[in-house]
Order: sequence, then C-alpha cells, then structure tokens
Amino acid sequence: PERFLGNPMLRSTLRSAVLKPRSCGRSTRQFTNKPIDHAFDCLVVGAGGAGLRAATGVANAGFSTACISKLYPTRSHTIAAQGGINAAIGTIHPQDNWKWHAYDTVKGSDWLGDQDSIEYMCKEAANIVSELDAMGLPFTRTEDGKIYQRAFGGQSLDYGKGGKAQRTCAAQDRTGHNMLHTLYGQGFQSGVNFFNEYFVLDLIMDHEGKCVGCVAFSIEDGSLHRFHSKHTILATGGYARCYATCTAARACTGDGLGMAARANVPVQDLEFVQFHPTGVYGPGVLITEGARGEGGILKNGLGERFMANYAPKDKELASRDVVSRSITVEILEGRGCGPEKDHVYLHLDHLPEEKLKKYLPGITETAMIFAGVDLTKEPIPILPTVHYNMGGIPTLWTGEVVRPIGDEPDCIVPGLYAAGEASCASVHGANRLGANSLLDILVFGRSCANTVIWDLTREGTSKPPLPPNAGEESIHKLHTLMTRKGAHEVAGVRQRMKTTMGRNVTVFRTEQMLETAMADLNQVWKDYQDIQVHDKSRIWNQNLVETLELENMIISALGTTKSALARKESRGAHSREDFKERDDDKWLTHTVAWYDSNTGEIDLTYRPVHRYTLTSEMHEIPLAKRTY
Repeated sequence: PERFLGNPMLRSTLRSAVLKPRSCGRSTRQFTNKPIDHAFDCLVVGAGGAGLRAATGVANAGFSTACISKLYPTRSHTIAAQGGINAAIGTIHPQDNWKWHAYDTVKGSDWLGDQDSIEYMCKEAANIVSELDAMGLPFTRTEDGKIYQRAFGGQSLDYGKGGKAQRTCAAQDRTGHNMLHTLYGQGFQSGVNFFNEYFVLDLIMDHEGKCVGCVAFSIEDGSLHRFHSKHTILATGGYARCYATCTAARACTGDGLGMAARANVPVQDLEFVQFHPTGVYGPGVLITEGARGEGGILKNGLGERFMANYAPKDKELASRDVVSRSITVEILEGRGCGPEKDHVYLHLDHLPEEKLKKYLPGITETAMIFAGVDLTKEPIPILPTVHYNMGGIPTLWTGEVVRPIGDEPDCIVPGLYAAGEASCASVHGANRLGANSLLDILVFGRSCANTVIWDLTREGTSKPPLPPNAGEESIHKLHTLMTRKGAHEVAGVRQRMKTTMGRNVTVFRTEQMLETAMADLNQVWKDYQDIQVHDKSRIWNQNLVETLELENMIISALGTTKSALARKESRGAHSREDFKERDDDKWLTHTVAWYDSNTGEIDLTYRPVHRYTLTSEMHEIPLAKRTY
C-alpha cells in the first residue's frame, strides 16, 4: 500500500533488505576442499521404508546411527505405494500359509528369484505386519477389528490349486504414506541422526575392498562432509526416472546403483523393468492394483473385457507383466480406446460408491485430478507405465552385498549392505508381485539391521581406518563439474536418454531396438563427459544435483540395455519379440553388470540362481510353465 511505501524509514529498510542480503548462518558457508568429518557405527543412505527400518533397528540396539537422505524423509518414494503389503495373516482365509505366498512369489518371478531369500521374506511377513501394527500404522479394519486384506495379482491358495488369495494388508489405498510417516516417527524416537537434504557423491572403499563410509555434500549450503562408518547400508530406491513416463518420484534416479558401480561393485538383473498395467493415460500417475483387487475390470475399445483371452483364470489379477503385455497387444492390434486407439479403460463405475469411498479414496481423487473422470460414473483411461526395477545391487538374504570373484559367486563386500529397490536379494526375479515391494523393503531393511547388530555386538565398534586422501577423487570431480565450460546441458542430454529408453527398452523388445538404444546411450555417456553446470552457486544448486543424478541414471540405463540385449529369451518383464520363449537351459541365471567409469563400457558376467531353500521347512519349487 502507498501509505507504507511513502514512509521514508520503511522505504530505506526495504531497500536495505533487497540490496544487502543478510547472513543465514550455515547458508553462507563456502564450498571448500576440506570436508567436515563424522563417525558412526552404522551409516544408512536413503530414508524411505528400507532405510528408516534399517536405521531404526540399529539405533534401537544402542549403536550410533546416521541416516543420510537427499530429501526430507517423508518425501521419499515409499509414500507413493498404495495397495498394501503381502502377508499370510489369515484375516480372510484362516488357512492361508506363508509357503503358498512363497510359491506365488517364485512363480511370479518366473523362477529367477532366489528361493532362500523368498523363503525368508515370506516367513517373516506376518511378523513385519504385526510390528507395523504395534508401531501404530492405521490399517483398514474388518468389522470384527482385524486387519483388512484385499486381493492382488498373482496371489493364490494351496500352491495355485485353491483359488484366489486375499493376502494384501491395506490402509485404504494409502499404505505407503501411512507406513513412511510411522517409520519416520520411530526413527526419531530411537535416536537416529538424520542428515536431511545431503547428496551422497560416492562410497569410500579401502585398499582391501571394504566399504568404510561415504562422501557427501549439503544441498542447503554446499559444505562437504565425509562419513566414516564400519557398516554402510544403501537404501536409495530405484531408477524409473530413466524413462520419460513412469510412476516414480523425481528422486528415483538410481543413486545407490551409481555409487556401487563406480566403486567396482556390480549390479544385477537390470534388464527386468516392471511396467505397471494401470498408469493414468498421459501423466503416467499410478492407479493401484488394489483397484482391480476390489473388482475393477479392463475393457478395450470394442467394450470387451479382454483379459479373459490372455489369463482365463485370473483375468485382471494375473501378474503385472502378463497384464501389461495384454494391454499393449490390444493397442497394437487396433483395439485401443479413444480417437488414437492408444489406451484402454479401467472400469470401477460398476462398484458401489460406498466401497470406493472406504477402500479407494486416494485413486478416486487421483482419477478426478489427472484424468478428469468421476469413478462412480465413467472409466479411467490407462496405459502401462514404468513402475519398478527388479534388479539392483546383488545381496544375500542377510542384506550383505556380494561381488562375484572367480568361481565364488557370493563373495561378500565387507561393510556394505543394500535393501529395498536399490538391492537385488533376489526375491522378485524377473517380475515382482504387487504388494511384495513394501514387504521387501521392511524385511530386508530389518535383515540389514540384524546383520549389522550381530557384527557390532560380536566384533565391537572399532572401525577400519579411512584410506589416505579418502573422498578426494569425488571432491575433485565435483569441482570439475562446477568449473567446466561444457558443450552440453543437463536437460538435453537427459531427455535423449529418456526418449531412447521409452522407445527401445519397453514392454516388447527386439535386437534392433536394443542395439539402437545402446548406440544412443553410448553417445549420451560421451556427451555427459562434456556437460556444463550453469548454476555456479553453492546454495540449493538444483542444477548441480540434477547433473549428478543424471550420471547415475546413465549408468543404470546402460546396464539395463546391455543386459537386455544379451538375454536372448523372454522371461517375466523381459519380453523379446525375436526370442519369445523362456530358455531355462541357457538363461536360468542372474545377469551381473560391471561398469567402467573411464570408458562407459558395461561388461557382463553371470551368477547362478539360488534354487535351494533356506531351511527344511520349505522345499524347492520346481520349474513349471507360468500360466494364470
């Protein structure tokens, strides 16, 4: 208002505030070569469900624990999980059994899952749900007060012979949201030291190959930090943002995989990328599988419920790779919906409005915002979209990272662990069952914590010394990025990567498509070596963060494409048009990808699948044709 601006004293004060920015404490600290040192018994990188569960477990045992996250923890991607968490707790089917859950998981993985890890996960599922309930997670309840369970794809009773199972424990359609807030509260209560909005550059490895910490910088003020720890757990999530359209948050850029790859730790089974059947047409926003579990049906442009043609028994509740391929075939054969016939419809308009309000309030809102449809009256236009990465950093069921050496495929990398979507235990194999992801992050987040606690209790908290000049190479790389006058910008290079991945490494793949993608990505890698960071500031430099994230995405994209090109079969989410059958004689094996940071080359080796079980309680599930 004029009467305020007309005041000479106030006008002078406003001018001073604009022309002379005041110091805001740490925000004015300069980016220097000397990092600030920290030491902890255990270091967790990532604050989603896996990271929070791991950090909370170690801290509750009385050991000093740090949790580093490039986000505020409640913005982690776990918050986007909707449908629920699988566990055979018997609310709906009192006879349900964790062994039946394990069978469904092995079958869903197209037999590429490690059966010892699968046994451990499914056996621990009921304990995990009980633990969440005790923490205060507000599960939806039945009328008699038990935890509500809904149907999800690929779930059966009695080893596939007893009909569909309702095994997914749900908190409406906001299970991940409730879980993340619950776990973050537990982390505070247990005394975890949170370093929020810190970007980890690289792992610190000593001359013996042990992981002894990491180097990071504060996004808030640009200060460098060196973390020294006896145990480091990577829980950084997946890399779905390599694609232009996906259900993932912008933060899902494969940072943990990039760190591991640069430290000469391989990544495993990256060719298996899950396309969720029901992303909103256009933006790709997730519509939970729980919508089909509650009775939603898919129809093509002819008004046909087409899933009966592809999965006669399970229809819309077949495994995700089957449903995604079926939708894609309908569209490719001209039976899609809309003027361009480039999507299909998910119908929920036949369900009672009360049911939608009680069990699916989140997607009712999502459909209105992103598709402009009222679920009670009209269908949602949907299309398969990138959702999850089955591959990751290879681990045992204990969470310990492995690096195959010679004839020993399970050599442990001392001091390094991984959990969640960044890892590959491998419980998902070639295709993940819906609602096994929230289970995976908690079971193996807790398993990492238990392994760390056991070691610290037995061996003590003495840390291996940091190597001379630890972290200097990462700091030098950061300075090079900030001072280079490159010819390429982040946005352009990133878009070319996303475009070639979306066109050529998709639901159906051929050798020609994958070779085209490899050529494009090799050029993308070369262009990244001459990239320019235009923002030279030290404070909240998003341009720098996106540049570092891009390198991690390029590594993941290269590994995915090279692995897919080499695997000459169709298995789970990897569907080759030129090799349409599963080949167990040649390809019942894990793909192990090694990255050369000097050349950008990916070398492939292979590691046997664990077809044996962990205990005598469960017998090996023999190979069979996968049908739904």
